[in-house]
Amino acid sequence: MKRVGNMYQQIISVENLIEADGKAQKGKSNQYGVVRHNRNPDQNIWDLHKMLRDKNYKTSNYDVFKVYEPKEREVFRLPYFPDRITHHAIMNVLEPIFLKVFTSDSYSCIKGKGIHAASFAVRKALKNVEGTKYCLKLDIRKFYPNIDHDILKSHLRRKFKDKDLLWLLDEIIDSAPGLPIGNYLSQYFANFYLTYFDHWIKEYLKVKYYFRYADDIVILSNDKGNLQQILKAIKEYFELQLKLEVKDNWQIFPVESRGIDFVGYVHFHTHTLLRKSIKKRFARMLKRKPKRESIASYYGWAKHCNSKHLLKKLLLK
Repeated sequence: MKRVGNMYQQIISVENLIEADGKAQKGKSNQYGVVRHNRNPDQNIWDLHKMLRDKNYKTSNYDVFKVYEPKEREVFRLPYFPDRITHHAIMNVLEPIFLKVFTSDSYSCIKGKGIHAASFAVRKALKNVEGTKYCLKLDIRKFYPNIDHDILKSHLRRKFKDKDLLWLLDEIIDSAPGLPIGNYLSQYFANFYLTYFDHWIKEYLKVKYYFRYADDIVILSNDKGNLQQILKAIKEYFELQLKLEVKDNWQIFPVESRGIDFVGYVHFHTHTLLRKSIKKRFARMLKRKPKRESIASYYGWAKHCNSKHLLKKLLLK
């Protein structure tokens, strides 16, 4: 795999930092950190450029808080200046390179993909009823907190040879244990952490029907025994190559028996339904007489599956 160099100067250029500032502000113009930065943006951008040029940049302290939907987890938040601008500046340059490494079977944090693309890919595969009789579904135990820094850095060095860039990436990686949820770069680092695994699944194990959204994985086959062998190989790969563990709730089951619960939908060979927990949240939200925008967000979920009767029932109450 060809290694890429000479990117650090592109990242820290004033022009790229200004572009990153514009991207980072989208939809956040009223946030305190953005308002504060915009009192003196030109000076801040110049100061950030010098900070990065002289390698004086250090990740700020995180604000850590808990969220409880869809599940309880710790979220890490960095100040807008200098950190979030810096992360966007990095991704302005690195994102096209990351995208070239990712396989077509990964769907999170990739432009033009996402939840609905992942769901539609599963539905397309399920048209081959004979070839998709059985499903292996698994996820990774505490994926973000358990990402190993040394392994991640090693993977980055397989792709990048720019020493200044690697210094900056190392500084950000080492700013918190694992990968902090909420950090803009974390979603890309997490996807990259698994990308060589994706290639191994497709190119070494020759798995035809493989779908990954973050750490949620679905594999389809016509042979239950084949899926059991794949699961064993994945567990060994995770342990030896990534220091990760498959969560104990993995399942191998006939698709016809209950459908594949993946990216918010339950997929059958003949139809696709909205996940039960999302239906319940939709119903609870409607009872609160929400704004039109809130209804539109759930409607966006529902319209992409067989939910005609569900929408009629909920919206006409």
